Amino acid sequence: MKGKLHVPTVHVRPLCAAEDQPFQRLMQEHHYLGALAKIGNTLRYVAERDGRWIGLLSVSAPALKCAARDQWIGWDYRHQYDRLNLVANNSRFLILPGCHHKNLASQILSRLRRRIQRDWQVHFGYPLLMLETFVDPARFHGTVYRASNWTLVGSTQGYRRTRHGYSERPVSPKLVFVLPLQRNARTLLARPRLDERYRTGKARMKLTAEQMVSLYDFFTEIDDSRRPQGRKHPLASVLALAAAAVLCGMRGYKDMSIWVQSLGQKARSRFRCRKRDGLYEVPSRTVIRNVLIGVEPAQLDRALNAWNAQYGQIDESLAIDGKTMCNAIDENANQTHIMSAIGHQSGQCYTQKKSARFAPRAAMRKNAPTR
Repeated sequence: MKGKLHVPTVHVRPLCAAEDQPFQRLMQEHHYLGALAKIGNTLRYVAERDGRWIGLLSVSAPALKCAARDQWIGWDYRHQYDRLNLVANNSRFLILPGCHHKNLASQILSRLRRRIQRDWQVHFGYPLLMLETFVDPARFHGTVYRASNWTLVGSTQGYRRTRHGYSERPVSPKLVFVLPLQRNARTLLARPRLDERYRTGKARMKLTAEQMVSLYDFFTEIDDSRRPQGRKHPLASVLALAAAAVLCGMRGYKDMSIWVQSLGQKARSRFRCRKRDGLYEVPSRTVIRNVLIGVEPAQLDRALNAWNAQYGQIDESLAIDGKTMCNAIDENANQTHIMSAIGHQSGQCYTQKKSARFAPRAAMRKNAPTR
């Protein structure tokens, strides 16, 4: 009786730092899209058989916009922006020449699925709930992904990412496949309130085109204290960009500047940025800082409250939170206490109330005069 044919086991493991150069070289030589730089949080994998490389994979940050994926998940723009990091994109998948055999691609994808959540948690400190990928129907039918239980959820509109945003005309629509990494992944991503273990940062919101356009209008009545020669960027545009950056989770002038610089041409036009040589320009970090320091606080507060009043209906509920200010004790030994009302969905602070309360004994002793 003949023995069973031995088929070597396929192993999938993360790439070592020393192997990055040959990985990129092989991807550039054999993948029709070439090598790919790291996009956000990225993990690269190699598939091996008897110690020999037979396949390469790259998993990176997801697409910022994908209507088919977003409709399938069921989240809206209020939730999507701060949950995208729970989704990753299988941005490259390559079986090396001479290594093809039946069911190999499915085996590699299956082994990737088994370990990607654990690897993502180890490398980046938070879990992963879903994978996505895009398939060019002019070249492939997505057979490998279908056979590996990925779900076809639709097609992209065909717009391609460029240096200045997105192409003005559709180029080549792609098939969109998704793979939940646990049974309740879709439900978790679409919940009005995300479970604590899946929250990876501060609450942020995603602005619609209408909200971008309207921000400028609320700042037009604010007085501009800058000298005429220092008014390269309109005051209302700078304030609108700064407010939008904060609403989207940026903290500090550096983060605000990075967010502003990342805007595409369409978004810049909505903020009515200065146009030069056919392109919209955005202010630098120094300009943003100087404008915010020089603006009249009372006028800025009125403008922001007016904007909040118009768009506050997006919040379905408010969270009331209180904080005691450290070492903020007046001459009567009263300690300052701040009470805030925060929108659950938007993360906006609608109002704050400052009050004084009696300081604890420890604070009183600390601030008591010495004899």
